[in-house]
Amino acid sequence: MERQEIEELVWGEHGNPFSRLGAHRLGSTGEWVIRALVPGATHVELRLFDGESSSLLPMASQHPEGLFEVEVQQPGDMPPGYHLRCHWGDHVQERIDPYSFRELLSEFDLHLLGEGTHFHSYRRMGAHLERRHGVDGVRFAVWAPNARAVSVVGDFNDWNTRSHPMDLHHSTGIWQLFVPGVQEGAHYKYLVRFHSGGAQEKIDPYGFHFETPPKTAGRVFDLDRYRWQDEEWMTRRRQSNPLESPVAIYEVHLGSWKKLLEEDNRSLTYRELAEELIPWVKELGFTHLELLPITEHPYTRSWGYQTTGYFAPTSRFGNPDDFRDFVDRCHQNGLGVLLDWVPAHFPRDAHALANFDGTQLYEHSDPRRGAHPDWGTLIFNYGRNEVKNFLLSSALFWLDEYHLDGLRVDAVASMLYLDYSREGEEWLPNKYGGRENLEAIDFLRRFNELVYEYHPGAITMAEESTAWPSVSRPTYLGGLGFSMKWNMGWMHDSLAYIGMDSIYRRYHHEKLTFSMLYAFSENYILPLSHDEVVHGKRSLLDKQPGDVWQKFANLRCYYTYWLGHPGKKLLFMGGEIGQWWEWNAEAGLDWHLLGWDNHEKLRRFVAEILQLYRSQPALYEVDFSWEGFQWVGFQDHDQSVISFVRLAKDSRDFLVFVYNFTPIVRHDYRIGVPEEGFYREILNSDAESWGGSNVGNLGGRPTDPIPDHGHQFSLGLTLPPLGALILKLEREGEGEGEAAAEAGEEA
Repeated sequence: MERQEIEELVWGEHGNPFSRLGAHRLGSTGEWVIRALVPGATHVELRLFDGESSSLLPMASQHPEGLFEVEVQQPGDMPPGYHLRCHWGDHVQERIDPYSFRELLSEFDLHLLGEGTHFHSYRRMGAHLERRHGVDGVRFAVWAPNARAVSVVGDFNDWNTRSHPMDLHHSTGIWQLFVPGVQEGAHYKYLVRFHSGGAQEKIDPYGFHFETPPKTAGRVFDLDRYRWQDEEWMTRRRQSNPLESPVAIYEVHLGSWKKLLEEDNRSLTYRELAEELIPWVKELGFTHLELLPITEHPYTRSWGYQTTGYFAPTSRFGNPDDFRDFVDRCHQNGLGVLLDWVPAHFPRDAHALANFDGTQLYEHSDPRRGAHPDWGTLIFNYGRNEVKNFLLSSALFWLDEYHLDGLRVDAVASMLYLDYSREGEEWLPNKYGGRENLEAIDFLRRFNELVYEYHPGAITMAEESTAWPSVSRPTYLGGLGFSMKWNMGWMHDSLAYIGMDSIYRRYHHEKLTFSMLYAFSENYILPLSHDEVVHGKRSLLDKQPGDVWQKFANLRCYYTYWLGHPGKKLLFMGGEIGQWWEWNAEAGLDWHLLGWDNHEKLRRFVAEILQLYRSQPALYEVDFSWEGFQWVGFQDHDQSVISFVRLAKDSRDFLVFVYNFTPIVRHDYRIGVPEEGFYREILNSDAESWGGSNVGNLGGRPTDPIPDHGHQFSLGLTLPPLGALILKLEREGEGEGEAAAEAGEEA
């Protein structure tokens, strides 16, 4: 070797160390040279094995910083196994040479990785515990095509940047190395040397586990150990259709759901959350949990939305198996688990994805496409195959390895539009001169197709705030392919309406009714999300006008409107107990409020309407079609009253909803109904048991033969103040059947 190449080897700057280190044939005479890199060693001996015997050969020093070699005579293709006996003064250690292990990734894997179609690339990239030729260790692989050299560093080599230079597969840009003896729990990073000069320690983009922030090193973790107990749930999910099933989501930020003040205000662990959060949500009647991002992130106050570890649950609450246990126990208790997933942008932290190999690798190189003006973050280059592959693999990873039931994609609008939050020359048009991000659109469509292909029954949701068409329509019809879309228009209009003093609501009646003009243009979720109870927007309870009694009455009426309006349901934590203060990610919910009668009654009310939601097919079977909804009265703006009917697939199964958004009791308020008979009042939000004034209809009303609202029969109702009614027609034999079933259960 020339002197320059020797220098590159010993200083960890050689881009292809396998070409020089390890065993190499010298000509065709059976002579071999074995070279070893052992930084700091005073001398090294080669232990050469021959059957059950071995011999020691001294290795000659080629550089005082730790390069050694020896020539051996050995017929055949390769010399037999060997160890390195390394001396650092009086300290002696025998080790296996990492450079004796070759062909770490198959040619097929490398081909798929190179063309960006290895949708489970996490099984090949990153750090994997393996046994090779009877030797245990870890195989490392990282994509950094423009790096000058890459070394794996960790506590197993005292973070020595020269001990383990990795080898480059030139056609794919993947660096790889098998390091014998590395065990689970080892800390590691990659030292990436740039062609422009300098170097940076980087995290593993495919890391499965990391140190607890603010520390950032990866930790080797065995993902194959956990044994799931949720087979029944997974089988049932594969056969389900979430569009025709009840979906009531409890959105939760795990770090601030509950804090232990007596333990320095710490958050609960994943296993503690399984003990406390699951029973709470199950008792309330929600069907799913949606977690604000638990993908690893360095800045706690980002709530997880500035992700660095796209394959790692945050270690703030435990290790990956702890999180698996949490999901497993959710499933065993009949709860689905959804995750906020953030492929729209990533932070600029130097230790993470930004400028990963000294170039704009994951981000777009043009700041007009690669830098986000609002959030100070970077935007993925969706036109690069390897980047799309990375993100698609991340999406499937959470469903494969953690059995999650769906993903909610954050900030979709920022992905779809090249001019999002940009003006004039701050944005770069697509190849057709338009504002649509064609590469991001292609990515989102492929994401949805793959989720449904590999995980039937899983849900994908888009947080998309514009009028982009067909977000939740199949890709083969030109849509983006999401299962559902957040209804941001309904959320903003209805919260604006409910926040007005009731005397002004008559002038803004359309904020209650306008949503029905587009309610079935998408498969909508009705979100009362975390974004609406922060940054000065006030809590849901505190948004309500009036005195304390009116605030609670308003909120119960609004929750019943949320229940009756077509669309799946989502409520952020704290809304069920009537938080007075805005959500604070640094503090737990105000659990002491449940000691007050009004707040405990609100909790019971939420549980009641969710139990009703799950028990009445009219509330979930036909959420996305006019066949499931009929207006009764929507024009009574003077009295701020609306009424409508919700229908199940069997149109004979229907519910009637009536809302009075003023504090005035309405006597003999008449609404038309589809059929003659007795209408049982199955819910009254003004009931005394919920903290109301107990104004109602004595359990129900029979119809009168008075035509109204296009129907032959009508009801004369008493509408409670700031109250909502839900009524159901009692059909002959239904009451007796229910009574018999209850008697049978008691017997």
